[in-house]
Amino acid sequence: MSKKRALGKGLSALLESASSDITTSNSEALHGSQTVGSISSILISQIEANPFNPRTHFEKHALEELATSIGEHGVIQPLTVRKLGRDKYQIISGERRFRASQLTGLVEVPCYIRIANDSTMLEMALVENIQREDLNAIEVGLSYQRLIDECDFTQEKLGEKLGKSRSNIANYLRLLKLPIKVQVAVREGLISMGHARALVSAGDESKQEDLLTTVLTDNLSVRGLEDLIKGEKPESKPKPISPSPTDYPLSNDTVNFKLNLAKKLNTKVEIKANNKGVGKMVINFKSQAELDKIMELLG
Repeated sequence: MSKKRALGKGLSALLESASSDITTSNSEALHGSQTVGSISSILISQIEANPFNPRTHFEKHALEELATSIGEHGVIQPLTVRKLGRDKYQIISGERRFRASQLTGLVEVPCYIRIANDSTMLEMALVENIQREDLNAIEVGLSYQRLIDECDFTQEKLGEKLGKSRSNIANYLRLLKLPIKVQVAVREGLISMGHARALVSAGDESKQEDLLTTVLTDNLSVRGLEDLIKGEKPESKPKPISPSPTDYPLSNDTVNFKLNLAKKLNTKVEIKANNKGVGKMVINFKSQAELDKIMELLG
């Protein structure tokens, strides 16, 4: 309970404080008869994204689904913004709702208006996203590192603020020491955080990349990877695409091509081949719009 209360000091206490609400001063001149805690409708053209947001990638299909919901029901949860100057606002939290509203074609969105300096903005944005957004493990690690570097937190203090153990914080930070190729695989959802954690202590960068190739080629489970690192024969989990008995391990160049293509198309790519080089490549998509985008990129 005390840890949750500590989190509130960083975000909830600020948002609930009348002293942080721009409507507590000159509210009549700025927003008519609004009072503290009220919701204002702000033109989308007057709002800009938060540069401190740890999320750098917004999955297109998820945004389209949210846009459809907003088109039917409106923006149920207002954005929280700060006022930059005359008729200019910056998002503190709610960038997904903002982007989806743009896709829907809305002209204005409901917002809470606050005042916060850059240091507070960074803390608020990072804490808000860590708690509410479905960040991948690398984005969480980057968020933790930024709070430590730019908000002068120790791992212990950060754990207290987020209601996390110090070991939890340390586990995410260790992922940032992995080779870029491994980090990309985590961000693209090709391997899990469990795989990444196992690779952290698997040896040097070259060894980690070789093991990544094996995980992707043989579809190893986390347990299988751990066994392989220990020198034991790994147990492969069932493959998502029915394999032929003649399936053959992919070359490093082919695996790299698969990773790069998956990143470029922002979707999962599967390549299967036998020892004669005969096989198939599968590119996944979740909607007609996503298929159209893939065809455009490949065209």
